[in-house]
Amino acid sequence: MELNFFRQVKMKVYFMTDPKFTGKDLCEMSKKVVKFGGSSLASAEQFVKVGNIIHADDDRKFVVPSAPGKRFDKDTKVTDMLYACYALAERDHNFNAEIAQIEKRYQEIIDGLKLDLDLSSEFDRIIDNFKRKAGSNYAASRGEYLNGIIMANYLGYEFVDPAEAIRFNDAGVFDADATQELLSRRLEGVERAVIPGFYGAMEDGTVVTFSRGGSDITGSIVAKAIQADVYENWTDVSGFLIADPRIIENPEGIDTITYGELRELSYMGAGVLHEDAIFPVRKQGIPINIRNTNKPEDEGTWIVGNTCKKAKYTITGIAGKKGFASINIEKDMMNSEIGFGRKVLQVFEEYDISFEHMPSGIDTLNVMVHQSEFVDKEQNILSGITKAVNPDHIDIQSDLALIAVVGRCMKSQRGTVGRIFAALAHANVNVRMIDQGSSEQNVIIGVSNEDFETAIRAIYAIFVDTRI
Repeated sequence: MELNFFRQVKMKVYFMTDPKFTGKDLCEMSKKVVKFGGSSLASAEQFVKVGNIIHADDDRKFVVPSAPGKRFDKDTKVTDMLYACYALAERDHNFNAEIAQIEKRYQEIIDGLKLDLDLSSEFDRIIDNFKRKAGSNYAASRGEYLNGIIMANYLGYEFVDPAEAIRFNDAGVFDADATQELLSRRLEGVERAVIPGFYGAMEDGTVVTFSRGGSDITGSIVAKAIQADVYENWTDVSGFLIADPRIIENPEGIDTITYGELRELSYMGAGVLHEDAIFPVRKQGIPINIRNTNKPEDEGTWIVGNTCKKAKYTITGIAGKKGFASINIEKDMMNSEIGFGRKVLQVFEEYDISFEHMPSGIDTLNVMVHQSEFVDKEQNILSGITKAVNPDHIDIQSDLALIAVVGRCMKSQRGTVGRIFAALAHANVNVRMIDQGSSEQNVIIGVSNEDFETAIRAIYAIFVDTRI
């Protein structure tokens, strides 16, 4: 057993009855999957940093690279260049200049690393497939594919194409079971490998990509397949922050966070890690370590299943989103009407609208939805609700923001919600909705869009700055 999330103590227990057992064997028992984001691989200089990080720890045996990101503020990501290039090809326009620019980006990396590597045949194949209308998913995936080839050549690792072993079904939905079987078999006996992120393929070879940031998911899938000890996710920040640095100046970092807390914060807009990346590793109990490629000495944030480690503050993090609408339905004796909630939600389902939160009272039911999805269908939905449940009154509030206050320590602290209300009242923020999860590790607050930043600053101040 390895307690990876406690960096101060690393304890391993092995049965060493075999007389042939050596210290080398002990080292080989530990495996790490390391994923590097686009900013970490944007140039030859960044590749060198990545190489140094990998070579600094012999346990870093499986590498998942993204496509080259921005080298500077006004630069263009290679993935976006590929999308634009394929759009021209799809319309039968000449894309020679655009594909040449992409090839130049990769050649600059190859030359900077002084590699004996020629990608011209790969680009010939890409050009041919673009002309054949291979699809935008195929186009986007080539950024990771080509970077993976360069990375494997640079490190001297085996290259593994995800199209061989990360499977999507015929509907383009990720097939976790098939992938686990294929990828485990493909990596069996492989000591060190580079597996590009972001994509896989259907049974017939059609390339399918995950959503933006999907390389995080690939890293998690690989970690599960090889039963890794740790999944390290290297990016351009030193882990998660308690709040958005665009709202709070120099917010405190989070050193340890649970999967459940991360899920809540990621869904509500906290960046750094793709929200779906936790699922493959969660059941296996594999910890995730978010690290900074440009500051490898920083310990970053550890994401774990559970921990007895007490958080520094009552809350772990604050995150939120703007652009919600609230549909408040009132009806006397609603609580005694069997199937009331089901009938209301069925109306939203008929119009393909998902709900975010649904707090309720004895005679009221409140449904929170994304305003952009709701606005064009609102009259149809209101009419449907009226026919379905015959309410006494329906009220709509628009331009709302939702803020999630998350923390595993909240349930053991008295007065947490009271402190939130006190902070918001002091900041003259009107609370439009409140909902607390049954886990008692998150509180969702609804406020006006215009009060969003003020509310986050107020909550951060009372829990972090003043610690009242």
